[in-house]
Amino acid sequence: MLGLDMPAMNRSIVQTPLYRMGGRLKSVTGLMTCNIPAAVGDHCAILPNDGEPVLAEVIGFENDQAYLVPFDAAENLRPGMAVLRKGKGLMVPTGRNLLGRVIDGLGRPLDGKGPITDCPLRPVNRPAPPAMERQRIREPFVTGVRAIDSMLTCGGGQRVGIFAGSGVGKSTLLGEIANGSQADVNVIALIGERGREVAPFLEDVLGPEGMARSVVIVATCEQTPLMRVRASQAAIAIADYFRGEGQNVLFVIDSLTRLAMAQRELGLLLGEPPSSRGYTPSVFQTLANTVERLGNAAVGGITALLTVLVDGGDMDEPIADYVRGLVDGHIVLDRKIAERGFYPAIDVSRSVSRVATDVVDREFSKAARKVRAIMATHAEVLDLIRIGAYVRGSSPQVDKAIELMPKLEKFLKQDVGERATFEETRTGLFQIAAAWPF
Repeated sequence: MLGLDMPAMNRSIVQTPLYRMGGRLKSVTGLMTCNIPAAVGDHCAILPNDGEPVLAEVIGFENDQAYLVPFDAAENLRPGMAVLRKGKGLMVPTGRNLLGRVIDGLGRPLDGKGPITDCPLRPVNRPAPPAMERQRIREPFVTGVRAIDSMLTCGGGQRVGIFAGSGVGKSTLLGEIANGSQADVNVIALIGERGREVAPFLEDVLGPEGMARSVVIVATCEQTPLMRVRASQAAIAIADYFRGEGQNVLFVIDSLTRLAMAQRELGLLLGEPPSSRGYTPSVFQTLANTVERLGNAAVGGITALLTVLVDGGDMDEPIADYVRGLVDGHIVLDRKIAERGFYPAIDVSRSVSRVATDVVDREFSKAARKVRAIMATHAEVLDLIRIGAYVRGSSPQVDKAIELMPKLEKFLKQDVGERATFEETRTGLFQIAAAWPF
């Protein structure tokens, strides 16, 4: 017996085109042009006289000229090089054999663990679940983070934006949720990150426990804009596979802002008109497609954490403002809170979960409202308290808020690696709410 893998051979035969069409590279000016008969989304291989073929994708055309963008950095290209059409659209491996693996946007392994085998291929571009077939969000999604589970309770299948600047604990919070949640599978897309940050995130933040049930897709900041965009789509395709299997999937993308920047580069290459801050129309379409492909379907669900970078806390910049209107809730991380050494640095007053009342009972919602009232009352007089101008006894509500704030902050504060069950969070929330008589 030769020990042939017949299913793999059959898949290769089916996926191999009967013939291939080719052309010649005509120009390289940001975009590459080629007189090849191909459609938008087709993949082509540019064949240098020496060296490895350069894989590129057709992203547009004019008359009989196709516009190509490479997936990887391309050097020493010149007019006249042969271009071979390889096939239609990007396909990525999916399935449980991907768990614990780190791949790029083309499905190539990055972790040195050998080739990826026995994984069915799936196109990266798929439609979002039909609106009328989506299950409603009814069950809480427990993150293990008290501040979220109590004040910003999430639901299974919710899309949540995490708005934060740099250095406020965003990556740490994502890792804590990935490790502490009850999701069956984590699919994590690191888009536009610095290369040096990837290994610390995988080894220290996610850790072996988190990696064991995770698939990580990486496209770092120096890679081509096409690779960064397709990596995010590949990650969604992988999450979509697990959702189709009836799994409860946690999807994380860090960050949507860098995805938008990559799409902006592609849009400008194609000659799209820039609008606010240089973002092109295709950027907003890409963001909408990304968010809408997530969430619940007829079976299974994808709960999504989508990070948005906000420089200087500017929540009204174009990407932050647009994403806030797409998602089902948002969590704001505040630098001033982080500078106090308070983790997680969540600004509860500026954060909201739009499905919280659908996934918890009335008593829980009432307790959360009471705790918000404590925080709001304390915030109103915080400046007076700091300068010593508030006179105790001036307001019973303020006096009570001042009394309860240390206990409330202790409840909301949580060390890295500390996880809370939903019942523990519920008990702590109710104890604080019961002490607020107003």
